[in-house]
Amino acid sequence: MGISFYTFHTLSYTIDVYRRKFEPTKDIASFFLFVSIFPLAMAGPIERATNLLPQIYKKRTFDYAQAVDGMRQILWGLFKKVVIADNCATYVNEVFGSYQTQSGSTLLLGAIFFTFQIYGDFSGYSDMAIGIGKLLGFKFLNNFKFPYFSRDIAEFWRRWHISLNTWFRDYLYIPLGGSRGSKWKVVRNTFIIFLVSGFWHGANWTFIAWGAFHAVLFLPLILLGKNRKNTDTVAEGRILPNVKELFQMLLTFGLVVVGWVLFRAETIGDAVQYLGGMGELTLFSLSIVKKKLALRLIIFIFCMLVVEWLGRNKQHGLQTFGLKWNKWLRRIVYFIFVIVILYNYFSLSFNNQTFIYFQF
Repeated sequence: MGISFYTFHTLSYTIDVYRRKFEPTKDIASFFLFVSIFPLAMAGPIERATNLLPQIYKKRTFDYAQAVDGMRQILWGLFKKVVIADNCATYVNEVFGSYQTQSGSTLLLGAIFFTFQIYGDFSGYSDMAIGIGKLLGFKFLNNFKFPYFSRDIAEFWRRWHISLNTWFRDYLYIPLGGSRGSKWKVVRNTFIIFLVSGFWHGANWTFIAWGAFHAVLFLPLILLGKNRKNTDTVAEGRILPNVKELFQMLLTFGLVVVGWVLFRAETIGDAVQYLGGMGELTLFSLSIVKKKLALRLIIFIFCMLVVEWLGRNKQHGLQTFGLKWNKWLRRIVYFIFVIVILYNYFSLSFNNQTFIYFQF
């Protein structure tokens, strides 16, 4: 249970001690708490001993403001998991299970909904884990930073599953030479890091293909020295993005959607057929399955995107959302969130979905 995550914890601890980044702890209880701290045990974020052990050593006192922010983050994580991810799963499972008979428009919608399912599922778990940590006096590493607002693939990977990607960067990519050396070594190292990331998800060629696909997209940026081009917040200081930023975000999102089809499909052949079906003329038809569910999902996803866009320079969507409103209005909004979450939870109780990343 949670084997890959506590393996990453112990590996990073051992490597950092070997590199003399810090002295090994003599407190065995603190060490095992670092390895198996319960909010992170099942699906991360992957913590570093340099960040978490000092917090374990020191005495923690209850911080009301931090606890309230933790509760907001838990609420937002629950919304993304129960309302977004679990509803998307109902639609996605049907579409991917019978993709041969579905129209192009249904296949496209299924791919987009899986894109939001895996985001809502995994970032929702991370939000809840980090929020629980705040209640306990811990500040865990951030794991997602609104990746679907990215303007290129390099920015996407800086914002998606941050703790895993930085782990691979620090303990695999940089020791291999990183982006230093000849172009051949840069290409080799880039493919190694993405293929290993794909293989970590499972011994299936679809995961390898998903990693290779992103490596191909990432390579031009790193070879041209443009992989660090977009390190700021998109549309900083503005309500809306400009035309260029909007185009870049839509293009990046479209490429990510294609990648998620590879990730979700059972075989490479299924993925190719699914993507081929998306390119048929029926893509422009209105023939889609479960129209009521699809419409409800579009509304939920739109609401989520609005909240996250407004808080895109924060740690999570609800961190500052509505804080300047009248307190009763804000409480009503939070209450509505709770009602929507509970309604969806009980209405989907016959089809509750476990967290996707529990299997990795």
